[in-house]
Amino acid sequence: MASKDDDAKPATPAEPPAKSKAPKAPHTPPVPVNIGGESFLDRIRPHIKQISVVLVGVVVVIGIVAGLRSCEDDKKIEATEQLATLLDIARRPIRAKDEKPDPKKPSFADRKERALTLLATPGIDTAGPCYKAALLVDAGKLDDAIAAYKAGGTGKTIEAVLCREGLGIALETKASAEKDPSARQKGLEDAIAAFAAEQPDETGLRRAWALYHQGRVQILAGKRAEAKASLEAAKAANKEPDHELGELIDKRLAMLGAS
Repeated sequence: MASKDDDAKPATPAEPPAKSKAPKAPHTPPVPVNIGGESFLDRIRPHIKQISVVLVGVVVVIGIVAGLRSCEDDKKIEATEQLATLLDIARRPIRAKDEKPDPKKPSFADRKERALTLLATPGIDTAGPCYKAALLVDAGKLDDAIAAYKAGGTGKTIEAVLCREGLGIALETKASAEKDPSARQKGLEDAIAAFAAEQPDETGLRRAWALYHQGRVQILAGKRAEAKASLEAAKAANKEPDHELGELIDKRLAMLGAS
């Protein structure tokens, strides 16, 4: 039987069952946030190797181009120096027949010696085909001169016109040296044709000179009527006028009995 004291004590509530604790996750440090996105260096870092290769290639190409330009400049300087030396030699005078050579004052015995010296000088090709061909004529190498004039006679430049004029003179010179009359006549005909082709443009460079040379060689070839017509055409074309050419034309016309 229960006592009164037991009835008076309030009943103790039962303790709730203990909750099971879940294991804690490991501590992770905070990740920094780049508000502006990745930097330029961050973006190119994976491609540094490729970029380096490209940059090295660019530097090599620039170096090659600079080297080539330097070589071209050196060649131009060398060509200029050679041309200056060539002109210095060309200015040496031709001494008189009874004049002795003077080492202190270089000179030449005749035009042939000067031509041979200049042709053997380095850089002769820098002077142009017309000048070289003229030296070949003075040196007596007519076939080489004719080939050189033909090589430089294409086009409308003054250099090409002078080469065609020089071709006519070289052919005339070669014809004049022929002992066979038929070979001489054939050579003169070739020279006349060369002068006719010198300047087909009626208002072109050295048109009057081309006509004058035609008339002059036509006289040598025995074609007096054609010569007179060519010389009169040359006189009409000499409009500037070139007084030297005018005197030469009048002299040739006088030879034909005209004025």
